[in-house]
Amino acid sequence: MTKSLEFADLLRLIDERSTAFRAVVAAAPGLDAQVPTCPGWTLFDLVKHLGGGDRFWAAIVGAGPADAPPAEAVAARAALEVPQEREALLAWLDASTQLLLDALRAAGPESGCWTWWPASQSPQTAGGTARHRVQETAVHTYDAQLAGGAPQPLPIELALDGVEEFLFTVCATPSAWPHKPTAFDFHAAEGHSWRLTVDGDGARTTRIPATGEESAAAGASVRGTASELVLYLYDRIQADSLHVDGDAGLLDLLRAWEPEEK
Repeated sequence: MTKSLEFADLLRLIDERSTAFRAVVAAAPGLDAQVPTCPGWTLFDLVKHLGGGDRFWAAIVGAGPADAPPAEAVAARAALEVPQEREALLAWLDASTQLLLDALRAAGPESGCWTWWPASQSPQTAGGTARHRVQETAVHTYDAQLAGGAPQPLPIELALDGVEEFLFTVCATPSAWPHKPTAFDFHAAEGHSWRLTVDGDGARTTRIPATGEESAAAGASVRGTASELVLYLYDRIQADSLHVDGDAGLLDLLRAWEPEEK
């Protein structure tokens, strides 16, 4: 069975993935390279998005518990202007990440803050924010690598945590599943597994034995490396890149589902 990463590990991974992201941007032929997994975006757009997100969440964490993000942070993100020249842009991105890391360190993992996932299984805390920003940074690093023609798998420790983080944060909801109750199992080749159960009470995820000892068969079961599972969940790769057992059509229903309340 897996366990969540410690807060210090989350901060380290944010820093490491941001460093890897900047290295890709620094080596790219140009900032106008198209990002296949973010249609319509260039590498420049991706840098602006990631750095803007770091600054936005730094302000949110710094504001503490709230019912909404700080108005100043929302306005700053909407009016965001960044350097056009590559070296200055990379320095701005580095500074953006450091602002986020400084805010997270100052707050500590248990400090409350606004998040967009109040009804999920993830806490509305600086620790929950750090856990999600690890995955945002990692997936966008993959996007940048893909734009440069050399995508790399996500680091194993990060990806194993990322499967659960996605299921806890993005999938969990009290909104009723509008179809016949079922379950989705996600099995990482590295030896960890999770079950997403969907029914009239909503969607919730539990860790399950990786040996197939769960009490009942899932409607659909997805197997791959942890990196592949995360990239699939974030719609970076398709199901045909993985091994799917059961009713693959259920995965289409899951993707199309838009719960009324999150």
